Amino acid sequence: MNLLTADGHTLEAEWVAPVGAHRTAVLCHPHPQYGGTMRSIVISALFEALPKLGIACLRFNFRGVEGSEGSHTEGRDEPHDVVAAIDAATATAAAGGIDGPLALIGWSFGADIALGIDDRRIAAWVGIAPPLRFRPQTAYDIVARDPRPKLLVLAAHDEFRAPDEIAAETSGWEATRIEIVAGASHFFVGRTERVTTLVGEFTLQLAG
Repeated sequence: MNLLTADGHTLEAEWVAPVGAHRTAVLCHPHPQYGGTMRSIVISALFEALPKLGIACLRFNFRGVEGSEGSHTEGRDEPHDVVAAIDAATATAAAGGIDGPLALIGWSFGADIALGIDDRRIAAWVGIAPPLRFRPQTAYDIVARDPRPKLLVLAAHDEFRAPDEIAAETSGWEATRIEIVAGASHFFVGRTERVTTLVGEFTLQLAG
C-alpha cells in the first residue's frame, strides 16, 4: 500500500491484519542514513509477532528510504510521514471492522519521531531504545505531559545512550513505564523476542 503525506510525498508501506484483530499498531523504523528501513530487525520482529496476538500492523518507509519519495530531513519533516501512517492505519482498520486502540511504536530514530507526535488517535506510545535527540525538546514535552500510557523499552548495553540517561531524562513523564532488556545492545540481536513480548503485552492491555 502507499501513503500520502501532507507535504505531497508518496511513501511505501505494508499492512497486515489477522482475522479478529482488535488493536492496531503503527511501526516506525530506525535511522535511514544508518541502514534503517521498515524491514530492520526489530520492526520485522514486531510485524511478525504482533499479528499473532490479534494486533493489526502498519509499517512504512520514511521519506527517501527505498521506494518512498522525498529525502531524509533529520527529523524535521518525518513527523508528516508518521501522521500519514496513522491516517492510513485508522482508515484501513475502520474499513476492516477494527475499532480498538492504536499504539504508535518506534525503534531508535523512529522512536524519537514517534515520541514527538501528539495526535488524539494515538492510544499509547512505545519507544524502543530512543536516543531522544532527533526532535526538539518541546516536541517531547507535549507527549511527556500527556496522561496516555507510554512504554520505553531500553537496551541494557545501548551503544548510543545509556538506559540510565534515558530514565533520568524521562523521570518526570506522565504515565510512563520503563523496561530494560538485559544483555541487549541498541540493535537487540538475540533479544527481539523479549522486545516483542513486552510490546505485545503492553498493547493488549490498552483500554478500548
